This record gives sequence, C-alpha cells and structure tokens, in this order.
Amino acid sequence: MEPWNKSSVSEFILVGFPTLYRYGPLLFVCLLIIYLLTIAGNVIIFSIVRLDSQLHTPMYFFVSILSFLEIWYTAVTIPKMLINLLSPRKSISFNSCLLQTYFFHSLGASECYLLTTMAYDRYLAICQPLHYTSIMTPKLIIKLVALCFTLGFLCPITEVILISKLPFCGSNEIQHIFCDFPPLLSLACTDTSINVLTDFIINSFIILVTFFFIMISYIRIILAILKIKTSVGRIKAFSTCVSHLTVVLLFFTCIVFMYVRLTTSYSLYYDRVFAVIYSVLTPIFNPIIYSLRNKEIRVAFTRKLRQTGLEIFETPCCGE
Repeated sequence: MEPWNKSSVSEFILVGFPTLYRYGPLLFVCLLIIYLLTIAGNVIIFSIVRLDSQLHTPMYFFVSILSFLEIWYTAVTIPKMLINLLSPRKSISFNSCLLQTYFFHSLGASECYLLTTMAYDRYLAICQPLHYTSIMTPKLIIKLVALCFTLGFLCPITEVILISKLPFCGSNEIQHIFCDFPPLLSLACTDTSINVLTDFIINSFIILVTFFFIMISYIRIILAILKIKTSVGRIKAFSTCVSHLTVVLLFFTCIVFMYVRLTTSYSLYYDRVFAVIYSVLTPIFNPIIYSLRNKEIRVAFTRKLRQTGLEIFETPCCGE
C-alpha cells in the first residue's frame, strides 16, 4: 500500500525512552506481565458479568463493555511497545502509524462517551429511582453503547485525514512510545496551525464536554445522596458510584493535560510519561478498582469459582 501523502518519509522510528534501552529485556518482562494482567482482569470482569444472572443490570452491562473496550484499547499500542523493547530497529510504517493513531483515539473517545453514559446511568438510578427501569430499558442500553462507539470512531477521522496530507521530509524519529497526533505534528515540514486548532477543538469537545456532563451528573447525585436520611442509605447509594468516579478521575486527569492545548511547544518527555500512565497503567487499574471495591463482582467471582470447583469434583472419572 502506498502512503496516503506524497511525503518522502515511508516509515517512522519510535524513540521511546532511549536512556532505558539497556534495560530492554527487564522492561519487556514487566510490561508483558502488566499486559497479561490487564487482559486477564478485563476478561474476567467481562465474563463474570455476562455469565452471572445477578449482574444482568444496566450498570454491570456498562462495566462489561468498558472491560471489553479496554482489551482493545491496550491491544492497539502495547504489543508494538513490547516488540520495540527487544527490536534493535523500532520502526513503524507510515500507514501503520496513522492506523495506530486512529484506533487509539477512536477507542479513547469511545471510552470518554461510555464513562459519560455510565454517569448518566448512576444519575437515573439514584436521582430518579422510580423511573429508572422504565427509562433504562435494554433497547436504550444497546442504543447508548452503539452511539458511544459510533461517535468514538467518527471523531478522529478529520484529524487523521489532515495529518495524512502533511509533508514529512525531515527527521522520521517520533519522540514517543507510540504514534500519536502531537509528536507526528512536530515532524511535519510545514505550518501545522490548522492541525493544532482542529485537534484542540475536537479533543476539547470529546474530553471537556464529556467530563462536564459527568461532573454535572455527580453533583446532582451527591445532592440527592445528602437528602437521604440514614447514614447507611447514603453510604450504600454512594458506594455504587465510587468505582466509576475513581476510573473517571484517573482517565481524564492524564488526557486533559495531553490533548487539550493550543500549542506545539511542550515537553515530549512528560508526554511520554503521561502516555505510559493512561495507555498502560490506567487499563490495569480499572479491573482492580471494579473487583476490589465492588462487593457484588467479588461475590459473583467467588460464586463462579465455587461452582467451577464443584463441577470438577462432581465430574465422574472415566469408567465409573
């Protein structure tokens, strides 16, 4: 496949953290363990929610979709990062770089919308409990999830098209751990102010607007919880929101600093540090947060383990 623009650059070199290259094998093992734990944790949560009938509620359906999304979100970047830790030539083709950027941002945007939908679900459950089941129907749930992914995959298209038309005629070294819009723009041999402005507008819409709606939902939720007369009731109501709110704060804190800015002058080193946090560490925190802080998921997981153990012990041996 020919590159999408007429640039003389046909591939890029992902520089990553040059000072850490001598620890490549050790970092490979650490990152591989984190990746496997991330996949395992999210697969377990997704499977538990789908298999346990007591978790067939809108809230846990959204949690399972979040876990499903995280599996693909990490698959876009981490496998290539693992290869680069052991490969002497850390290259990626022009088209592959654009595709990695597109899918990374598509899945990231989808997660923003999904987290907003989860906040809306908690708002309905706590602030409008009598109407919750009539509003949050299975049909609406499917529509909301489909809308999250549709919007998520549409948002970065303009940015990718614009960056694919830029000339790259100088250095091909991307000062990052994976392909992303800011480091790619820094390599272009022309004025990128239009790209920067477009990125700012789209990212601001995705990140700030969704975060605004999440915070509005939680302000209303907190006000509703404060009206509950008993402390036990208040604790029980807020406990259903703690895990989601923790994930929201972890995820949005990093991406706000990374993508909501109107300048091309920034620290590439700190960008790489933030990238490690939101692309590697945050996805592994999500299953930990939802499993450790959520009693129902812990109970369901324990119940499935016991059922599996009983089935193993009750299976007759050959010849019996």
